[in-house]
Amino acid sequence: MNMNLGSLFEFSANRYPNQIAVVQGQKRYTYGQLHHESSVLASSLQKLGVGKRDRVIVLMKNRVETIIAFWALQKIGAVFTPINLRMSTKDIQYCVNDVEAKMIIFEDLVRTSVLKNKYNTRPLFIGLEPEGADLTFHELLEQGKGSCERPPIDDNDLAVILYTSGTTGRPKGVPRTHKNEYASTMAHILQNNYLLFDKTLGAMPLYHTMGLHALLSVMLVLNGTYVTVPDFDAHEALRLIQEEGIHSLYMIPKMYHDMAYHPDVDRYDYSTLRTIGFAGSSMSAELIRRCQEVFRPQTFVNHYGSTEIYTFTTCSEVLQKPGCAGKPGIHQLIRVIVPNQDGSSHPDDTVSPGEIGEIIVHTDSVEAFKGYWNRPDATRKAIREGWYFTGDLGYIDEQGDLYVIGRVDEMIISGGEHIHPQEIEMILLEHPHVSQVAVVGVKDKRWGEIPVAYIVPRSQVTPQELDQFCKEHPRLASYKRPREYVFVSEIPESLTGKTLRRKLAQIEREEKEISNVLDQ
Repeated sequence: MNMNLGSLFEFSANRYPNQIAVVQGQKRYTYGQLHHESSVLASSLQKLGVGKRDRVIVLMKNRVETIIAFWALQKIGAVFTPINLRMSTKDIQYCVNDVEAKMIIFEDLVRTSVLKNKYNTRPLFIGLEPEGADLTFHELLEQGKGSCERPPIDDNDLAVILYTSGTTGRPKGVPRTHKNEYASTMAHILQNNYLLFDKTLGAMPLYHTMGLHALLSVMLVLNGTYVTVPDFDAHEALRLIQEEGIHSLYMIPKMYHDMAYHPDVDRYDYSTLRTIGFAGSSMSAELIRRCQEVFRPQTFVNHYGSTEIYTFTTCSEVLQKPGCAGKPGIHQLIRVIVPNQDGSSHPDDTVSPGEIGEIIVHTDSVEAFKGYWNRPDATRKAIREGWYFTGDLGYIDEQGDLYVIGRVDEMIISGGEHIHPQEIEMILLEHPHVSQVAVVGVKDKRWGEIPVAYIVPRSQVTPQELDQFCKEHPRLASYKRPREYVFVSEIPESLTGKTLRRKLAQIEREEKEISNVLDQ
């Protein structure tokens, strides 16, 4: 069976043409309507010269136009290349030039960034509004035909290129084939216990792998409903769960936190909600308990993966084992090996159970990419001897479950000892007066590096109290405790809730309330 996404969507539309596919505010789009609209757009794109393997940059929020564009591009074999609207003008220009985009489809929010850039080859500009655009999106829908020419599309043809922003350096393009996306979607459905006709909240942006698979999971197989959320708002999300009868959520922990602790959380009924999945960063034991108490899901899953290989592991025992990333996904083989920051780690140098090492994933997985777009240097660093080196640190417990505790490049070496920031953070989060925490390594003449804890306090607390808490904690060796506590108003985070430690380290000290350095 050919697993190209355009054909699979057509199968869904033929199965249940009158089933609601997308909800956007008061508007409802059936599968039949969405199939027709995407075919019309596809025919217009072909008239403009967009064809198989052409890359089309999409700079739009989660909205029906983005979804129509996605399916239209899949039908003609073009490559959906969504970009984070928050990217700098310079990074947008880099991505457009990097993929040699044939076209940019954009909304007015980023019009200035799109138009002011200089491109190696000038792409066609398709806007939601006419200003600055060669044509508008809706003109293409008005001018197109109800069908398009369908080229032969192989499973290994590219369907998507997603850009990972990381924390430093240029964005990296991650090419994903039709086979990659189909396999990842099927894995997601099985690993989260989704059911036919499930409704999901489209909260994660479609330029992110989590957002894209939330869409594909309900549309490709389940004929479910995708309720668009262009701009996440916790109160609006709570209301939509009740009003639309949402069955499944797949979001980052920060979104769940904002919902579960919202002042109006008790106003709504969440009885339809059956499945909660989270990814992007770890979820604290306190937040897990709170989500269980508020939403009462039947299935509660921690998904650990990446843009490059969608699933590494999943854990459906988050209540019993908070912080656990679980066992390998249905398509995966993982190892934990001796870590080396210089990139000299070898796939066969595995560590013993319970010992911390770098997590690597086999690239024979049907969910795995084959290398970065135009970045052989980054590919050589990430893929070695058939394994993808995640750069994450973790260990496997006696039951064979994986725990992720940080990044290789964030490991602190103090007095020759290896200290992992997340290990300290999980301890400090147990303190009743600590709301958020991030630990970073700071250069020190005597020790090489010392761990410094940046604290967002829940209520008044002193450095001495926190230090005593760490000294007395049975799971934290004394040499690992922070040597300085810095109180801040917020912890900078990425879109997916990952702590931006480098940014923290750059904050000017006079902008913070700084404690005294503790005795070392």
